[in-house]
Amino acid sequence: MIGRISGFYGVRGWVKIFSHTRPIENILNYLPWQLGKNGQWQTISISEGRIQGKGIIAHLESIDSREQAAHLLGAEIAVERQQLPQPPNDEYYWADLIGLTVINREGITLGQVDHLLETGANDVLVLKGERERLIPFLPKQVILDVDLAQSVLQVDWGADF
Repeated sequence: MIGRISGFYGVRGWVKIFSHTRPIENILNYLPWQLGKNGQWQTISISEGRIQGKGIIAHLESIDSREQAAHLLGAEIAVERQQLPQPPNDEYYWADLIGLTVINREGITLGQVDHLLETGANDVLVLKGERERLIPFLPKQVILDVDLAQSVLQVDWGADF
């Protein structure tokens, strides 16, 4: 997911967009969007989009009134993987980390990455296993190796933390 429709902007079908991309306006570069709500997905194009204040607004193609946009409120915005650029070495999309098995230096499995949190200082892996663990995503300090092919993430982290 790269964002969601978070509100209305005006009465002519424009919507407010909450963007997970950095910078936030990059969400407008990945078109068309897949909008998902209640398990139903549809492809939609944007006729216009821009930064408005501290957020993003967009006019979705064929949506010309607030009433038409109402059914899209809360919809998740996704794109096809091939629309995203390849991340630089030692950088990863969060979606690639979710589901990885996390093991420490001693070979102890700590759990699987359930999701990530953005804390400002650094991102945090949230692991599910015998218990929930929070591990800072600090490459070369805590994160020793990410092997996407093997679905394994190795960390320098004690099993008792």
